[in-house]
Amino acid sequence: MAVRAGVVVTGTEVLTGRVTDRNGPWVAEQLFALGVDIGRIVVVGDRPGDLAEVVTQLVADHDLVITTGGLGPTADDLTAAVVAEVQGRPMLLDPALEQRISRTVEALMRRYRLTADPAASAEGVRKQALVPEGATVLEPVGTAPGLVVPPAEGRVGAPVVVLPGPPRELREMWPQVRSAEAVRRIIDRAGTLEERTIRIWGALEADLAAALRPIEADLPQLEVSTCLRDGELEVVTRMPADDPEVDEQYGLLERTMLEHFGPLVYSTDASTVDDVVAQLLIDRGWTVATAESCTGGLLAGRLTNRAGSSAYVQGGLVVYANEAKTALAGVPAGLIAAHGAVSREVGEALAVGAREAVGTDVGIGITGIAGPGGGTPDKPVGTVHLAIATPAGIVVHRELHLSGDRAAVRARTVAIALHELRVALREQR
Repeated sequence: MAVRAGVVVTGTEVLTGRVTDRNGPWVAEQLFALGVDIGRIVVVGDRPGDLAEVVTQLVADHDLVITTGGLGPTADDLTAAVVAEVQGRPMLLDPALEQRISRTVEALMRRYRLTADPAASAEGVRKQALVPEGATVLEPVGTAPGLVVPPAEGRVGAPVVVLPGPPRELREMWPQVRSAEAVRRIIDRAGTLEERTIRIWGALEADLAAALRPIEADLPQLEVSTCLRDGELEVVTRMPADDPEVDEQYGLLERTMLEHFGPLVYSTDASTVDDVVAQLLIDRGWTVATAESCTGGLLAGRLTNRAGSSAYVQGGLVVYANEAKTALAGVPAGLIAAHGAVSREVGEALAVGAREAVGTDVGIGITGIAGPGGGTPDKPVGTVHLAIATPAGIVVHRELHLSGDRAAVRARTVAIALHELRVALREQR
């Protein structure tokens, strides 16, 4: 990849996991759309020395560096000053920017009926109006301006774009980033990048590695990465677009995956299992309902997460208690007493009950022990019974034995349920 960018996400709250980083992946996606690949995303706490070290490294071996966060009025907001030092530029007060920020702060205080010490407020505004000499100021969306800071004359290195931490402010400021002259020059050097994804269900990572190994030397222009998530293998390839030689290399990769894994490859166009299931239901003209015990409605939530899901999802039952299984899904109390709530018989009855209670073509039943308690020697934690009732009167059952904590068991159950539904929809007519 010819043009690369590094992203620095600042904030001890992000570093320690108290706040999830929403900026790094979003910035990476925007840059990729512009043909700029990401070399590194680094999370740094509110320590000037650590931030200076990371920025210094990135400006030396990347074409562009973007920082997020650390532009507020408090003492720990030091990004602008640290970047100025790295780029060899003194900090200067921008009086016009100071006035604009001051007006914004006053408006916010009136809107939210806030009070503040005038001297402290003025000092905070002044701090945010200090900018590196020669930097391009990006107009604030909140109170913090963005900056594009090139290296000082005579210094070698990448320009640094300094952006605020709040995701809304950063995203609204992005058009200004794209139009900044220093950034435009870098984008003009970048080509067009393309990303393609192949998805495989039911294979091991070791098997994927074995399939890729013989052809790795034949894919010099492809950046192939693999990921195992909830039992699904993703083969994600980044490459230059509109290049016949690159297309030929990718064709070899795709053919190898199809030949090696056959029907386990369920998507070669980046479609997720959610996409595939939705399209199969639409193509069939079928509707689906769920009756969930241990997953507590997570499968119904996943099915309805896509826009337009009302075309094929009719409803779902959360039947956690045995009484609810009987009252809502029509599972006979005697069946539960005879086999236990976590059993093939009850799972199948839930699938049929969901279909009949809601009036759909397909019903899905889930019952299991997600933990951490409730397991027995015969039915340990992670035991799940999953069943799918189809319009033909066929009930497909699968018994699962999953590992991990409660959240992992529930999430994995939902993923498996979607894939079992996908297979059932392909096979049933």
